[in-house]
Amino acid sequence: MTNKKATDHLGREVEFAYPPKRIISIVPGITDILYSLELENEIVGRTRYCIYPKEKVAQAKTIGGTKKVKFDQIRELNPALIIAEKEENTKEIVEQLEKEFPVYVCEIQTVDDTFKIIEDLGTITDRRVESEKLQSEIATAIQSLPSGHGKKYAYIIWQNPYMAAGSDTYITSLLDKMGFTNAFADYDGRYPEVTEEDFRNADLDYIFLATEPFPFREKHIQQFSKLFPDVTVMSLDGEMFWYGPRMIEAAPYFNRVLNKRSSL
Repeated sequence: MTNKKATDHLGREVEFAYPPKRIISIVPGITDILYSLELENEIVGRTRYCIYPKEKVAQAKTIGGTKKVKFDQIRELNPALIIAEKEENTKEIVEQLEKEFPVYVCEIQTVDDTFKIIEDLGTITDRRVESEKLQSEIATAIQSLPSGHGKKYAYIIWQNPYMAAGSDTYITSLLDKMGFTNAFADYDGRYPEVTEEDFRNADLDYIFLATEPFPFREKHIQQFSKLFPDVTVMSLDGEMFWYGPRMIEAAPYFNRVLNKRSSL
């Protein structure tokens, strides 16, 4: 085993023992990717939100959440490499962790970014063959995504206040890939606050209510449908907007739930 240097997605040079034998991921989507690269023997820590793949994650120790990690538990695990993500984790967490451990930070805002991170993770963990296989499977799945035919949507992730997916988000990128049009893409911020008046002025075809991070349910669909009777309101599984292996499941899911709507 030798030391290796790699440049992460923020342009930071990270030096670590190669290949890393003790890995902690503090990002659910990245944890999912790492297991798909057959690194189950190397993954020693994860967040409590890292729930995929369900049959494997239990073997890794839980070290807190994505916004608040347990530093003492991380020290006990003595990782050779920690993998973080710019949006999912805070700058403060990364700065604290990198005082003691190598921290490789990813940045994922688009579907294309997903292929880059899978390739990069394969390189830094010595799993290039597995990386290429996963990329190929995802690329094939994406080709079968349904078409939104330019229909305008709002994808709502929170209430009180309402917050929508805006520009430079993986959510918008995936829906763009399907041919939908984000009505709030020109609003400031990646997750802008929006009001009922914004909904009314947006000339929407769809209001998509996410199941996470806010757990929108049937009662919320009914409330929105009453407020906006000319708009199709429906729930979408937030986990289908996770990058990585979930993208393989996403294509049949979106075909199933969106093709039920005759207007598509």
